Amino acid sequence: MGLLLIAGASAAQEAVSESASGKTRDGAAVPPRRVLVIGIDGTRTDALQAANTPHLDRLIQDGQLWTNTQILGDRPTQNDTVSGPGWTSFLTGVWADKHGVNDNRFEGRNVDAYPHFFARVRHAYPAARMGSFVDWKPIDDYLVRDADVRVCHESHGASEYEQNDGKLATAAAAFLRDDDPHVVMVYFGMADESGHAHGFHPSVRPYVDAIARVDERVGQVLNAMQERPNYAQEQWLVVVSTDHGGQGTGHGSGHEIPAIRQTWLIVSGDRRSPNPPASSVATSTEPSPSYLVDVSVTALEHLGIPLDPAWQLDGKALRFDSPPHPPAADEPVSHSRKALSENE
Repeated sequence: MGLLLIAGASAAQEAVSESASGKTRDGAAVPPRRVLVIGIDGTRTDALQAANTPHLDRLIQDGQLWTNTQILGDRPTQNDTVSGPGWTSFLTGVWADKHGVNDNRFEGRNVDAYPHFFARVRHAYPAARMGSFVDWKPIDDYLVRDADVRVCHESHGASEYEQNDGKLATAAAAFLRDDDPHVVMVYFGMADESGHAHGFHPSVRPYVDAIARVDERVGQVLNAMQERPNYAQEQWLVVVSTDHGGQGTGHGSGHEIPAIRQTWLIVSGDRRSPNPPASSVATSTEPSPSYLVDVSVTALEHLGIPLDPAWQLDGKALRFDSPPHPPAADEPVSHSRKALSENE
């Protein structure tokens, strides 16, 4: 099933030049900066490092890769290590003991109190343009709200996810290129489905190849963002992560399994600390731990939205202490920029 809702696209296109300055044509406030969030389901860190991912490597070169990202917090919770609680934590900035999603049934969800971060953006900037592009339908059914453009292609099985990931990339690229978005969220499900079909491991060629094909979709989206006429002035931040890793052909009950519970996260753009310590180290050295709940909080702070303590967010806004630096001319990005995982 495909669902596409577009509200006021022509008006948004007319406002491209005005919104670059922080206001729409009618003077309504919009975010001063912009965010692209990409979720790649079920992608192990060591498999990501084994795959050919030039577009993700480019993001790392302009930002920071964390390979110690935890999908579970320190507080005891009842949630399984599956997509339902993972993507809910990713999108709300709180752990399962607050948002209430413990498995893929989404029963007991408390997402009115702890909503998708789009709701926080909408409250702060009612005129912001936002788009959501997913092919795991529960995200659209239970989590997405306040999106001006909302695309969901329900998928089942690896071949459908591969086809629909491509459709999502095309739709998201069109939104970035032809509309005037401030916040975009894109989800790709192909890698996870390949892991379930063939195995989650860097030695499993179909799984690693699926990650490489997702990277091609990521490149399509990034190229559209960078082709925007005012891209240089729009201060885009790109945040990319996953909901869990995997072992064998699954990832449930992975609370004590590093290959499942410890993943990766990329922040690309100007998120350097304003006062880095004198002992700053190269970005290939592992930074302090990150968490799945940091994704949406990092996005909110970049958009200039004050983090209200009443929201009880568990995540923190990520920064990195060292400025990005290119690899040596004879050193490939995939090795020089990607920190080694503990699981290798």
